[in-house]
Amino acid sequence: MNQKEKQKDGELMEKIVSLCKRRGIIYQGSEIYGGLAGTWDYGPLGLALKNNIKNLWWKKFVTDREDMYGVDAAILMNQNVWKATGHVGGFSDPLVECPKCKNRFREDHVEVSSKDGLRHCPKDDQILGLARQFNMMFKTSVGAIESDDSVSYLRPETAQGMFVNYKNIIDSFHPKLPFGMAQIGKAFRNEIAPRDFIFRSREFEQMEIEYLVKPVGWEDTFEHFRKEMLDWTKEIGLKEEHVHEVEISEADRAFYSKRTIDFEFDFPFGQSELYGLAYRTDYDLSRHSQSSGTDLIYLDEETTNPEERKLIPHCIEPSFGVDRTVLAVLSDAYTEDRMNDEVRAYLKFAPIVAPVKVAVFPLLKNKPVLVEKAREVFVHLKKEFGAVMFDDNGNVGKRYRRQDEIGTPFCVTVDFDTIEKDDTVTVRDRDTGTQERVAVKELAGYLKTKLN
Repeated sequence: MNQKEKQKDGELMEKIVSLCKRRGIIYQGSEIYGGLAGTWDYGPLGLALKNNIKNLWWKKFVTDREDMYGVDAAILMNQNVWKATGHVGGFSDPLVECPKCKNRFREDHVEVSSKDGLRHCPKDDQILGLARQFNMMFKTSVGAIESDDSVSYLRPETAQGMFVNYKNIIDSFHPKLPFGMAQIGKAFRNEIAPRDFIFRSREFEQMEIEYLVKPVGWEDTFEHFRKEMLDWTKEIGLKEEHVHEVEISEADRAFYSKRTIDFEFDFPFGQSELYGLAYRTDYDLSRHSQSSGTDLIYLDEETTNPEERKLIPHCIEPSFGVDRTVLAVLSDAYTEDRMNDEVRAYLKFAPIVAPVKVAVFPLLKNKPVLVEKAREVFVHLKKEFGAVMFDDNGNVGKRYRRQDEIGTPFCVTVDFDTIEKDDTVTVRDRDTGTQERVAVKELAGYLKTKLN
């Protein structure tokens, strides 16, 4: 990427961040106190966007299937969970520090200088010190007395909450292999250098599946989820050319993984990881069985082969970042064009993820008859679609611009013709700006067809 492209992409990110702040999508965490690095607050529209994504994911990967079991595990877990999986001893990143300004950086985020082959501080160009390992888990104490036994951690991933509930699912529901456990929840990592808006933060949300299979034939399940994950990116409106499959080499995979694919996305700051698909073998369940002393063997009552009757299931893990999905959707939705001889910026959301589906206006807010009719139309559409906004602030042109910026697919305007002539309203399309008269009695059906 040349300097001009970097500048253009940096400007795009600034525009997205500015729009998110201005329109109540995402705010800086603790902003009135100067903020807290790596934390972000979702405003009303950002929360709606995020919830739409999570609900669509849950429907596709859990409720529309017969082989998934949803869980919502606690964020705080017994410290031995993280000792068993190696997180306490090895969940770390290489940290380097500038001897002059004392700023700290992840070693792999600082480029090696072509001049001397060393890493220099991005702030003051000093040669950085030697790397040391930095554990990224947030450590806390449970109970009134702090001791070694009271130590716990904010979970750095949601996966282990499912693995430690594997036996509970087996005992409660007696599922047959293959089956999966799914969870949406918060995770926390004390990132050395949070960056790129909500891409890398210290508090984030994950959508994950731990899908348990027999060790023979895992390749078919892996391929199934590979296709499902690609289908998902299209369903939420990501452009196909911006999503890339990257096969992770054995040298770069986690030591327990036999195969890993990263799905990377063309973010404004460059191509980076969006999702991951990994074959974790039986590593997690075996470790928890050994560490806890609990028998986590699955009894396959349907097999006639005594050697296959008892086994520790292997795991295929599709992992999705909620916040990174939000950023990817925002990045692909942000669009600039010219309308009415002016530059227009708008969010070209797929209707399925749009925070607001329809906005309803009275042509004039000081005409009670128009406001009353517009409220009537609004209430009717609100019952039908839920995510409907009533907007009477400013003139109609300003309302259109405001709704364009938040990605509302359709705007409905009640005017004098609605009252005096034919009980029709003007429906305006976000993407094209074209307008069409539609009868109020046919409006819900018309919009339903368009939104679908």
